[in-house]
Amino acid sequence: MVSYYEKYKGIHPGIVLGRELKKRAIKQRPFALSLAEHPQTFNAITKGKRGLSTPLALKIERKLGLEEGTLVILQAYYDIQKAKEQETKHTPDLSILSKSLFWDTDINRIDWQRQYRAVIQRVFERGNENDKKEITRFYSTEKIKLALEESKTRHPYTIHKTN
Repeated sequence: MVSYYEKYKGIHPGIVLGRELKKRAIKQRPFALSLAEHPQTFNAITKGKRGLSTPLALKIERKLGLEEGTLVILQAYYDIQKAKEQETKHTPDLSILSKSLFWDTDINRIDWQRQYRAVIQRVFERGNENDKKEITRFYSTEKIKLALEESKTRHPYTIHKTN
């Protein structure tokens, strides 16, 4: 169980369950009804919008012939991942950044750690000096240099330090 599901660590167990059902060509609604669960609840779980309780996970595991505790462990890993994200959820000072930089996205939903290359590229392409200073403060000069060097457009970007 550990080696097979190691790749799913941190992914919502409902997403994994949805893939497993699809792989086995099992329809969600009849499967949910066979477990005496509401199809709407089951659908929310498979879309990753709702947590998977231990009793339901055990029912599903028995029905699908999965090793006992598989989905519960995946739920625990997912919960750990979410807790870590909340602990390290840092954002730059949004009051400094120009609103027009991220006009096409919800700025509150940006994953500043995972999407750092795109953020840095956008700020250094379109931002003003205050935007660049804030992003440099947030990410560090080294990380910015690395991201700009990896950029596939307009080489080379440079960082100018003001005294």
